[in-house]
Amino acid sequence: MDLTNQDIADLVAFRRELHRFPEISNEEEETARRVVDFLKQTAPGEIFTGMGGHGVAAVYDSGKPGPTLLFRAELDALPIEELSDAPHRSTIPGKSHMCGHDGHTAILAAMARQLGRKAPARGRVVLMFQPAEETGNGAAGVTADPRYEALRPDFAFSLHNLPGTPLGHVRLKEGVVNCASRGMRIVLSGKTAHSSMPETGTSPMPAVAELMPALAKLGGGRFSQDDFAMVTVTHAQMGEAVFGVAPGYAEVWATLRTRLDERMAALCADAEKLAQEAAVRHGLGCVFDYHEIFVASLNAPQAVAHLRQAMDEAGISHDEEELPMRASEDFGLFGRGSASAMLFLGSGETHPQLHNPDYDFPDDLIPIGARIFMRVVGNVLG
Repeated sequence: MDLTNQDIADLVAFRRELHRFPEISNEEEETARRVVDFLKQTAPGEIFTGMGGHGVAAVYDSGKPGPTLLFRAELDALPIEELSDAPHRSTIPGKSHMCGHDGHTAILAAMARQLGRKAPARGRVVLMFQPAEETGNGAAGVTADPRYEALRPDFAFSLHNLPGTPLGHVRLKEGVVNCASRGMRIVLSGKTAHSSMPETGTSPMPAVAELMPALAKLGGGRFSQDDFAMVTVTHAQMGEAVFGVAPGYAEVWATLRTRLDERMAALCADAEKLAQEAAVRHGLGCVFDYHEIFVASLNAPQAVAHLRQAMDEAGISHDEEELPMRASEDFGLFGRGSASAMLFLGSGETHPQLHNPDYDFPDDLIPIGARIFMRVVGNVLG
């Protein structure tokens, strides 16, 4: 089933409305409301709201036995000031859809419109509009929701637009496609002193000076190998912004990254050991915690096969180049208990990169993404 010209015009308008009113992770209440208003026009069998925060799920059920297919899009924007003179530019200072989640949502909205006209012949389709992808807690919240068990799919699919790749061309491969990562916050506590008598206190400065380069040297291995690991120091702060007080407190933040979840445990242990040893050497207290935890995203062969068949039938070019990526994606959690796969849809070789302040999702991708996913629905569910 193809989208009409009016459908495409409506979907572009919907995408641009979402773009004008961005909401960052865990604040997507109005975005979710707009999605629900659109979905109601397509008369799904059920709409679930408040999943994992502000998540929305729409179910299109044939009423006949068959597999469940889940397709996921993201609701959240970013805390970035948009630099654009487009009529649909962000109206919210300091917030914008600089990752294209508004476009991903519009692709699932296109599917909703088509599924509302013709339900699958068997099984059911779940359209999942997930919150808080950027912080890594959205998929975790959705899959932990007690209602998710009744929606758990046999197959889960998702996509992300990819600047630097020809418009409409797809990158897709089996196995790892996105790394596991997590943010580690190390807190070092000592004792303040007058800056003229620093010897009367316990400063974290020597430990911080040791830790930052030592953390960055952890890991190793080639990115093409399963033992790959890396640490990026992203932030450090120490004491107060005054000249009269020697510091007694410091924080060091770092992002730990691995190809596989199994490797992450060892990397965390190495980083914790470094921090504890530095603290002991310099007479400091030391605690650490973890934030924005992303598991590795692995594409299941059977799910990839369905996507490849759909693209071949639709005449959409695809290859395996540039995969996997170092970047993380919380879609990996949908692959636990389901065969999942994510594809990467080219948004143009010269298109501004994701998270750039001049990025804008290419509207031409809406019917392309919807065509791939609806072909999967037709092939698997009839």
